[in-house]
Amino acid sequence: MVLCALHRGPRLRIFVSLSPPHPPPAVNLKPGAEQKVVFITARVHPGETPSSFVCQGIIDFLVSQHPVAKVLRDHLVFKIAPMLNPDGVYLGNYRYGFGDLKRHGFQTSPLKCLEFYIDIHAHSTMMNGFMYGNIFEEEERFQRQAIFPKLLCQNAEDFSFSSTSFNRDAVKAGTGRRFLGGLLDDTSYCYTLEVSFYSYIVGGATSTVPYTEEAYMKLGRNVARTFLDYYRLSSIVERPLAPIPNTRRENKGTERRTCPVL
Repeated sequence: MVLCALHRGPRLRIFVSLSPPHPPPAVNLKPGAEQKVVFITARVHPGETPSSFVCQGIIDFLVSQHPVAKVLRDHLVFKIAPMLNPDGVYLGNYRYGFGDLKRHGFQTSPLKCLEFYIDIHAHSTMMNGFMYGNIFEEEERFQRQAIFPKLLCQNAEDFSFSSTSFNRDAVKAGTGRRFLGGLLDDTSYCYTLEVSFYSYIVGGATSTVPYTEEAYMKLGRNVARTFLDYYRLSSIVERPLAPIPNTRRENKGTERRTCPVL
């Protein structure tokens, strides 16, 4: 499926992880309802290479045989564009591509039934992983938007809910989060996931931990794992629940932590 046209090289194709032909009934959907779509993008800014590793962690986990991954594939549709700006990556640019990527835009067909969107970036000054979200006039919707970052804080030791913020600043008007947030209905939520170029601090510690490729991919695996909690699918997973694997090296367990009271 083609996502958008490029100036150089092949057209950018969207990676799709679909459910089996006859999945079990989805407990989070009403009878007859279509499966919900989660759309994830990365590397719109070519120089933000950590976003590629985070996205790789998400993909590796979702296509694995882990029980959580199987449940997610059975009940959700994931559409993932790992590199939105391959022109810019090819040219060695830091922020822009060959032309104006925003002007060419997306085809809207991949966004049918879209309920959840994450645009992955890397941050040059702040530490840890954190999110940006939109601001809504309805208080209930605004509170619901904070649920996913809070759950991710519980699953990922390097994710900071205290650094997560919600805004509608004019300077951010052209971001994917703001653009899609203005197009979708009030049942959809759009986020920017930022991760530090450098390091993170684990809750309660004072020293920093340098990010590695594996640490970025681990954050991606924990992002994928959090969809299980967000969509309340935990009861379907086969017990005992296996740890999230390191799909690139020897398997390792994933430690969970409690989000601090803010």
